[in-house]
Amino acid sequence: MDTKRNVKIIVAAVIILLAVTFVCGVVTKKDVLYHLMNRGSLGPLTREDISYIDADAPSATSKDGIINAKDWSSLYPDIVVSMGENSKNTYVTSYLEEDPYLVNIYEGYGFAKDYGSARGHEYTLEDVAKTERPHPLANCLTCKTPNFTKLVNDQGVGVYKMDFNEVLAKMEENVSCYTCHGNEAGNKGEIVITHSYVSKAMGDAMQEVDPSVLSCGQCHIEYYFTPEDKETMMPYHDVESMHPDAILAYYNEMDFADWVQESTGTKMLKAQHPEMETFLLGKHAADLTCADCHMPIIQKDDGTVYFSHELVSPLENETLLSTCAVCHKDTDVVKMVRNIQDRITAREKTVGNKLSDFKDELTAAVEESGKSEEELDEIRQLYREAQWYFDFCYVENAEGAHNSALADYCLDTAEARIEAGMKLMED
Repeated sequence: MDTKRNVKIIVAAVIILLAVTFVCGVVTKKDVLYHLMNRGSLGPLTREDISYIDADAPSATSKDGIINAKDWSSLYPDIVVSMGENSKNTYVTSYLEEDPYLVNIYEGYGFAKDYGSARGHEYTLEDVAKTERPHPLANCLTCKTPNFTKLVNDQGVGVYKMDFNEVLAKMEENVSCYTCHGNEAGNKGEIVITHSYVSKAMGDAMQEVDPSVLSCGQCHIEYYFTPEDKETMMPYHDVESMHPDAILAYYNEMDFADWVQESTGTKMLKAQHPEMETFLLGKHAADLTCADCHMPIIQKDDGTVYFSHELVSPLENETLLSTCAVCHKDTDVVKMVRNIQDRITAREKTVGNKLSDFKDELTAAVEESGKSEEELDEIRQLYREAQWYFDFCYVENAEGAHNSALADYCLDTAEARIEAGMKLMED
């Protein structure tokens, strides 16, 4: 009797599971049974599930010979449509209003005039054209359009020093297919690193980085403009030298400064957006790529599986969150990450305000002429380094989610430099 009862219970449970699976699949338009049965190391769907087409490339309609998204749409309609979904990312917040101390520490540089969160890739050209930050040279177009990338590849580094408005008038497309895939025909998803400065900086060390990371890292990095050619360049040569300590040493050795702050007389550094560096120096880089966490793999009703090219936060996408569950199991990942981000953001405000106070004290010390230039230079170096470490954390867009240990390290180091500098001014 017990055996029969157990069999009935098992059969009933299976029927209920199948019924729930079917209903959920209909209601949510997701193949829930597939998701339940295929939880690989990268989540419910993996790259191996994608069937790539092999077809001749379409003819290019862009004047410079780039095969643009519209050209590719006949072969990759779902991907091109998903790229267009990035136009939904229209939210912009002014960091200068959120954190007024930035105006003080960026004094003398364009970011003190205009600094806000970025909209989606569909707006790159529009946003760089209307920013209030000065941009006299074309190098400010480096990561805004594939047309500029091809122009550099065709004509060389002299393009970087051309007039911004003159070159802008010739640009046709925002960040698009060519940026990450070149003009390759039937490339089966192959990634092509189109920006020449990546190979110049890293050479063979490019092999250390997964192409799915490096394709994003062409632009989501710390960079500088070379003093001679105004060429966009990466300040390191391999993953190990991507650490902010190593980058600072690189800049110090070449005596590089983004600007000299008039009030303090300090040679200042302005970090950009070091997402790739921060990610690669963290623990997640061993198992995941940018695509795994920001480009959900979609399965259509007809069984077609593809990478969505709408770039989203994994905290706001169920498919991507399932990737997290492979390692984090039943952890509330959204709550965990939000807690990290809230903590790092609070620390940034604290350290940022201390940095602003440090800047005011240094300005006063310069004006009062109570210290020798040698003494002031020692304090200026501490201020330069404090600003560098603070900024490396502040401008990295994950707010600690990519690598909370590095975020804390940067803020700890900035705070230590501030305290050392303030002590020197008291002596």
